[in-house]
Amino acid sequence: MMEQLITFAENNAMLSMAWLAIASMLVFITIKSKLSPVKEINTQELTLLVNREDAQVIDIRSEADFKKGHILGSKHLAVEKINNNQLQGLEKAKDKPIIVVCTAGMTALPVARKLLKAGFSQVSSLKGGFSGWQSANLPVTK
Repeated sequence: MMEQLITFAENNAMLSMAWLAIASMLVFITIKSKLSPVKEINTQELTLLVNREDAQVIDIRSEADFKKGHILGSKHLAVEKINNNQLQGLEKAKDKPIIVVCTAGMTALPVARKLLKAGFSQVSSLKGGFSGWQSANLPVTK
């Protein structure tokens, strides 16, 4: 079996290198996400944090998207304001859990890291973003 694997790798060097690169990236991404101070949480965890620990949900989507529908109790905050450290109204939540929500879960992680650097102690992002929330058929308000 090992001989066949070596023969395959020798005969398909490019394919083998591509496989090793992909495997290495997956390991790197997995380790990085486990060590990150910002955790990605699912919709159930978000609900528990809001109900049990009075978490604040921060929606960073466009104002127009926020007005079309958002998670009940969430607060809209533009990414530009977070980038410029204009965090009015969030000072009271420095020690509370904060969950950052974007459209699909991609933009929220870097924004959550900025909030951590700004002194917020418990920052998470919603896995799948607002789209994931809607896909789970959870309540939305306007």
